Amino acid sequence: MKHWRVTYNDIHNLIRKGTPKVAAEFNPDLLVAIGGGGFFPARVMRTFLREQTAKKTLQIQAIGLSLYEPVEGSTVEQIGQEVVRTQWLGPDAGKLLVGKRTLVVDEVDDTRKTLHYALSELQKDVDKELASYPESERDALRAATRFGVFVVHNKIKPKLAELPASIPYYAGEEVGDVWLDYPWEMIDIEEHDRLSGTQLI
Repeated sequence: MKHWRVTYNDIHNLIRKGTPKVAAEFNPDLLVAIGGGGFFPARVMRTFLREQTAKKTLQIQAIGLSLYEPVEGSTVEQIGQEVVRTQWLGPDAGKLLVGKRTLVVDEVDDTRKTLHYALSELQKDVDKELASYPESERDALRAATRFGVFVVHNKIKPKLAELPASIPYYAGEEVGDVWLDYPWEMIDIEEHDRLSGTQLI
């Protein structure tokens, strides 16, 4: 598979360009970063969202999910069969999410399995929490609880899972089916930056 080197500046600028639309259409109350690739994009997006939304305080929470697994005998990774949960929001996740607009942030939408898993599990947390409310309050709280997705890169390829049509979806950039080399994965960042741009390897 071809590799495409992406720099910190590339990512920063894609998020800067995409944030006004996210702010205008979704205006999140909370960011949930999928680790490890969603950490940096979520932090950058928070800066731009604060400028777009009158410096609204935005909390970033993190969940750890992994679909990639190492190839035996090398440092290379490949797509695995199952999403593995390594970190979650905690036992009171539903309380954090109910009544809020939560934007799930990741670096890349490759197979869509990770995003599908994250949204499904977060919705289960919401449903569990809503069950603790009086029935007369549940419909209004359910309507106020929304999820959206932002990814820096969306790969144009067949996906292995789908997202509900009701979920707003934002991508900084659409790319072909290439392997994206992100800067936080690099040991020699100067060499990575030097070789970045239009070069496919």
